[in-house]
Amino acid sequence: METHIPMGTDSLIRPSDILGLVDVQPTFMPGGELPVSEGDLVVPVINGLLASAFAHAFATQDWHPAGHLSFASAHPGKQPYETVELPYGTQMLWPDHALQGSPNAAIHPALDLRRVEVIIRKGFDPALDSYSAFFENDRTTATGLDGWLRQRGFRRIFLTGLATDFCVAWSAEDAVRLGYEVVLIEDACRAIALPTAPGRTTLDDMRTRLTGLGVRFVRSDGLRA
Repeated sequence: METHIPMGTDSLIRPSDILGLVDVQPTFMPGGELPVSEGDLVVPVINGLLASAFAHAFATQDWHPAGHLSFASAHPGKQPYETVELPYGTQMLWPDHALQGSPNAAIHPALDLRRVEVIIRKGFDPALDSYSAFFENDRTTATGLDGWLRQRGFRRIFLTGLATDFCVAWSAEDAVRLGYEVVLIEDACRAIALPTAPGRTTLDDMRTRLTGLGVRFVRSDGLRA
């Protein structure tokens, strides 16, 4: 069951708040190589938030070379959504997606990018995947976003994008551990929701983990400038 934590006066956007657009790319939308169900529906919600509530935003962009080690096609005999052990840990295998320079790897063309001040590309190392906006999947190689946010004085991050239970969730978890306040805008995200155990999915696991870390879950209509 979905739960939304009321933010009260915290629904007011502060000057030190920023909106994060995680991997809002056609490759993760219906018709793309790794489609997230209803992934395209996040675009108008995010545009509404940029128009009405947030003066500042950043975006991330999955940006893989051909033959990336996270692709099932790079592991003979393996299928998408199986796992393998790599030097940095367990890796989910994916269909080939977000190929550098391809139209589907671009930031979605309908997004209003006028308030997006920096775009962080991730996953470009052929031997290392990257979900989080802050660290590659070895959890030590930084993307540089943390330093940029700190120098700009942002302290609270509102996350949107794709997919809720992978790149958005990993970004939220890392942001909390780096000392940021984190809010996840649920109707501006969509999940893959792979099964993990009887009656549970990666989305259920994500919600339990992030709630325990203090991440707040809200809807876009509860936010205002």
